[in-house]
Amino acid sequence: MTAVPQSRTFDILGLDLDGYVAMPPNPTGLVVFARGPGGSHDDERDVRVANELNAAQIATVRVNLLTEAEQRIDAATAELRFDANLLGVRTIAMIDRLASDHVTASLPGGVLGAHAAAAACLIAAAARPDWVRAVVSPAGRPDLAGEFLLIARAPTLLVVGEYDAQLRARNEDAAERIAGPARVAVLDDVGHVIDEPRAQAVLAEMCRDWFRVHLRPQAKARAR
Repeated sequence: MTAVPQSRTFDILGLDLDGYVAMPPNPTGLVVFARGPGGSHDDERDVRVANELNAAQIATVRVNLLTEAEQRIDAATAELRFDANLLGVRTIAMIDRLASDHVTASLPGGVLGAHAAAAACLIAAAARPDWVRAVVSPAGRPDLAGEFLLIARAPTLLVVGEYDAQLRARNEDAAERIAGPARVAVLDDVGHVIDEPRAQAVLAEMCRDWFRVHLRPQAKARAR
């Protein structure tokens, strides 16, 4: 049975943040899609990746980290889209909400974010190591997490396009600084924006495989 995304408004730190929740039957894990400002290609990518995860019995929560008013401000000024600390605090608050909800509290968790939201995910991984089991950053700016990289221990997959030399260099440098295991995956014949259907399909499969491995339920300790 296919999980049908349901629109939700989340009360996070007193703010109304819009998003979508998809819960497949008997989910084995939960991935939070941390969304900063983005275009239609980001929506298409996230929907495709979420569908792939849902088909693999992984629940997804896609949340816009800026309110509608803040999105309008950022569209005019671009002053919020690179504020990794603001996005990070809201990602952590979203995780805390899910960790306290009886429906999702027991699910192993992961986070996914592009652009500056990639840094927000790594900040959350550093702040909530018991919850964040894995991180994926498609065309992201993990470098914006700064010193938080040194304490982010969740296995991290950084996906970049072959032709975006600057972003690739930033991701490779960030991977060297991340405390946990980190891998940089390069998509062939892709630039900065992962908007081509073939590339999105490959990315969705990468995300599925990464989260399926790292969100496996931890084995119960053997009774002594």
